[in-house]
Amino acid sequence: MRIHILGICGTFMGGIAALAKAAGHDVSGSDTDVYPPMSTQLASLGISISEGYLPEHLQPAPDCVLIGNALSRGNPAVESVLNRRLTYDSGPHWLAEHILKRQQVLAVAGTHGKTTTSSMLAWILESAGLNPGFLIGGVPKDFGISARTGGGRTFVLEADEYDTAFFDKGAKFLHYRPRIAILNNLEFDHADIFPDLASIETQFHYLLRTIPGNGLVIFNAADSNLQGVLRRGCWTPQQSFALAEADWSAKHVAADGSSFNIAYRGKIAGMVEWEMLGLHNVQNALAAIAAAHHVGVEPRLAAEALIRFQGVKRRLEVRARASGVTVYDDFAHHPTAISTTLEGLRKRVGSERILTVLEPRSASMKLGVHSEALAGALQAADRVFVYQAPNIHWDVVAAMQPLAERASVSTDLQELVASVAAESRPGDHVVIMSNGGFGNFHEKLIAQLEQKSASQQ
Repeated sequence: MRIHILGICGTFMGGIAALAKAAGHDVSGSDTDVYPPMSTQLASLGISISEGYLPEHLQPAPDCVLIGNALSRGNPAVESVLNRRLTYDSGPHWLAEHILKRQQVLAVAGTHGKTTTSSMLAWILESAGLNPGFLIGGVPKDFGISARTGGGRTFVLEADEYDTAFFDKGAKFLHYRPRIAILNNLEFDHADIFPDLASIETQFHYLLRTIPGNGLVIFNAADSNLQGVLRRGCWTPQQSFALAEADWSAKHVAADGSSFNIAYRGKIAGMVEWEMLGLHNVQNALAAIAAAHHVGVEPRLAAEALIRFQGVKRRLEVRARASGVTVYDDFAHHPTAISTTLEGLRKRVGSERILTVLEPRSASMKLGVHSEALAGALQAADRVFVYQAPNIHWDVVAAMQPLAERASVSTDLQELVASVAAESRPGDHVVIMSNGGFGNFHEKLIAQLEQKSASQQ
């Protein structure tokens, strides 16, 4: 079958492309935002990408067009598909029909931590010899790819509550019918499609309706919003996780999360010492261990796998050390994720300076929904630089006022690179936070830092 994917460079649709290719289909795609790591992954698979959404990219007519949820009516390619009556589908529905029917699905849902928890779980299952398939909204370093079909019966899936397609406004995860579901946490996000938290809670309630009675729901016991969802109805056995007071908990936790003991119903079941940081990642690990345990992996073996876990690209990933400055790439785009990431780094680096560069790029950020919480989320940073793109129409300067002289706002990307490079000094940690390509900010900053170092020698 010849499949063309509209929006192929999104992390989810790029994963669909990889799975379709592995299943023997002839795959191509179109997109406007082509940047690593997804563009690199697709190129390595021999999948051709056309720039833009021109109708001629659909010549000759493919057997099926998969349409990403970033596209809507008025898009030239979408209009061509409809006018020519081409066969089309959404990525989630195609995945459910062609890949997941034969698998035991382990789905990871929640506002934060989906990518990292999914990556941990896939790595645990891989280390246990289960050869899982997976589709993850990022690239786990242990695998080097975001999706694969696998050779076993388990399939790990990052389960997103975002809508499916312009013709299917239900949450993506309603297509997946998991047997095991992790509910990491629940906060308001995706303000472009959800009017309030209650509407997101309803989607999570619908997800619970799809999980069989012989499956398992693993939930964060410390999240009151999830408690509310569960009270609306759950027909599946449940296990809880939290740093304390849960079925799966952590004991003797290092301040930066670099080591902890796993406790199952109060009894120590394993120990983890790893390179990951932050208490949020300890919770992510507990959820992954619980899910793996349900498919037969002992906690001790799961702990041994996590000790070797290398993390995920763009999740506080060290991109370079230049001129004595450590430069990180991080995907965080919600105040809670920003805060937990910076607090984890602070506990790791102590009094060393943290400089944070933030691009408010997600749909909710662009709408200014989280503007009042941003300054508080950035408190752990010594210096904050915010890029105000032309499509940001709320008052970024006012939002940063609680940080006083610690924060500055720039509307020029090149000037921002120069400012960060000029202010950085040996021993600093520069955390660049964006869920997009950010105009190759990372590479530009690293180049300027290297030039700065060379000029000082």
